[in-house]
Amino acid sequence: MAHPVGKENFAPSLSTPTLTYEYEFFVSFHAEDTRKSTFTSYLFAALDHKGIHVYRSEFIRTELMKAIETSRITVVVFSKNYTTSDLCLDELVKNMECKRALNQSVLDPYFLPCVSIRCARMEGEFRRGIAEWP
Repeated sequence: MAHPVGKENFAPSLSTPTLTYEYEFFVSFHAEDTRKSTFTSYLFAALDHKGIHVYRSEFIRTELMKAIETSRITVVVFSKNYTTSDLCLDELVKNMECKRALNQSVLDPYFLPCVSIRCARMEGEFRRGIAEWP
């Protein structure tokens, strides 16, 4: 059973606490962009095939933030409109906070091929999305 963030589980033979996670993997992605691509479908299928428990649910902000906190590993899939979504940017910030505070693993981001150069150069939608983010 998973514990809320901050709760620690003490193994009897260990002197240091270990965190318990509800999910093995959290994927942060812009749904409309990645539906057009099959990348996230393949990613979820591959993780399922390996028996890795991945967070999947509705896009309700409080649920997403809790899922990020209770996931062992996260990965961000950058796409054309990722930075135009306040929710995606909030997920990105939450991922980085959890990496610092909870020592969670955040994998190197995956850039859908059509956006990698624009993102690296902070051009187009990426520049606008970051500039307009609160």
